[in-house]
This record gives sequence, structure tokens and C-alpha cells, in this order.
Amino acid sequence: MTAASTIRSFLAAAMLTLAAFLPAYGAEGGQSALTPAQEKAVEGVVHDYLLKNPELIIQVMQELQKRDEAQRKNQAKTVLGHAKKMVEHDPTSPVLGNPKGDVTVVEFFDYRCPYCKQVFPATQKLIKSDPNLRYVLKEFPILTPESLIASKAAEAVWLHQSTKYAPFHAAMMEARGGLSEAKIFDLAAKSGVDVAKMKVEMNGKDVAKAIDDNHRLAQSLNITGTPTFIIGNELTSGALPIDVLRAKIAAARKEAKMAH
Repeated sequence: MTAASTIRSFLAAAMLTLAAFLPAYGAEGGQSALTPAQEKAVEGVVHDYLLKNPELIIQVMQELQKRDEAQRKNQAKTVLGHAKKMVEHDPTSPVLGNPKGDVTVVEFFDYRCPYCKQVFPATQKLIKSDPNLRYVLKEFPILTPESLIASKAAEAVWLHQSTKYAPFHAAMMEARGGLSEAKIFDLAAKSGVDVAKMKVEMNGKDVAKAIDDNHRLAQSLNITGTPTFIIGNELTSGALPIDVLRAKIAAARKEAKMAH
């Protein structure tokens, strides 16, 4: 949200607040009792006040951002209620950890995302330390052309050489620098992938559909960045510390037990 739009919102709110104290407010049609001239006068007063107190603009922007974030999360929770199967049990989405775990963590990620790479060691520790954790990965290439190549390769491996997915995924997450096609193929070979087979399958319709479905799902959930996690019924973004992830998993586990 821009400063200009924030000020306009602030002005509108100020006029509505002032109008609420006028006797004529709430008259037929719910229209403000302020005349155009009065509205202009109020705008001038608030405008001058904001110029004298610019820190208020920052405060208003922060508050509006908080409200937008809360609204986004509430909308996502509603969609999650209707799309739980697609989010957690789509067979085209790779699953790590315990496939029958009692809590599912879903991560939308991009192989070129530095924050995804930053949080990767923590997610691996969680998978290894929690025997009842089911970890679902959603290929969500949004950053660079390399992102799409990497996701197509990984998705093809999951669909057709699934036992090689985990080491290949780890190799790409741990890789530093760019992910050229040649580098992706080299990492695949070192992970035990049949690269010749992968080169054909990564351009298949099933791979394209899986990635397109992830994009549509992300759009319905208002997911625009990576990494984004869905833990239980909560959607949260960013490279979260391992303690925060553990706490959210524990809360989701407790909520699931109470539901049963």
C-alpha cells in the first residue's frame, strides 16, 4: 500500500468519524451530513496534521498492513476448509517424513528462493526428529526461469523415480549459486537419478499439470511468496526459526487430537 493511498484512507476514516458526531448523520440513505465544502475543509485539516506528524502515516500503514494480513489469513483458512484434500493429499506433491503422520506440514517453495534454502536445514531436522510428521512439498516456481527448470526436473523425478526425489531435492536446496540446466542435470546424476529418463519426463503433460495446479492452489490461498507453510489450519510465510515451527506443529497436533 502506498503512502498516498494510506493518506486517502486516513482522510476518509477521519471524515466518517467526524460525520458520526453530527446530528444529521445516518439520515435517509446513510449519507454523510457533510457538504462538499465541509469535506474539503476536513481533508485540509487532516492533511496539515499529517504533515506536522508524519510518523502517523507509518503507524497507519503498519495498522492497515496488519489488517490486510489478518484478512488474508482468514480467507486462506476458509479456502483451506474446502481444499484440504488438494493441499495435503495431492498425489503429485512429494511427501517426506512419515506418509501416515498425524500432522501434515505443507511448504510452497522455489529452488531459487534464498529464504527456502535458509529454512531447509530446520525442516530437515524436524522431519528426522519427529517420527509422526508428514511433510508435503509444493513445487511453486515463481522467481526465475531456472526455478521452473528445477521444479520440472524435481516433479518428474517424484512422479517417475520417487525413491530418488529426497536426495535430489536436498542436493538442489543445498546448492549455492545459480541452477543452470547443466548443473541441475549434474545434481540429478549425483543423486542417482536416471537423467536421460528425467530429461524426457520433465517436459511431460503430467509434470506441467502438477505445477500449474500448485499455482492455482496458491492463488486461491493468496500465496504470493516463498517459503509459505500450511501447518494444520494455519498459513504462515517466511523462513521461520525451528522453535517456531515446532510450536506450530505442536499446536496443530493438539488441535487435531481435540477434534477427535
